[in-house]
Amino acid sequence: MKVCFAVQKDEGLNSAVYNHFGSAPAFIVVDTELQKAASISNRDMDHVHGACNPIMAIGGQNVDAVVVGGIGAGAIMKLNAEGIKVYKSIKETVKDNLDLLKDNKLPELTVQHACGGHQGGCGH
Repeated sequence: MKVCFAVQKDEGLNSAVYNHFGSAPAFIVVDTELQKAASISNRDMDHVHGACNPIMAIGGQNVDAVVVGGIGAGAIMKLNAEGIKVYKSIKETVKDNLDLLKDNKLPELTVQHACGGHQGGCGH
């Protein structure tokens, strides 16, 4: 399984999970089968709010899941349309959230859990 984590900066598995997908400066992609991690810069940082292209943001990487603190409804729908599940981070680091994901203990995010904007509508 390939899992993409939104992060502030690349510190490998010790990276802190970022609180919003679209504005995350980088992503850590972990291949759980090969036990390898790679960093990607957000290639869609300068999008208009609400117009995130999540597939472009992660550089077209083929991933099975995304883990993030918060994310907009449009990004969730676009990721889900590609067969990518979106999960809410519970712990601070990539490693801790990866362990929870392996144990099926991270909540899956749907459009009902999406950010409603950054003027107080987000739950993160």
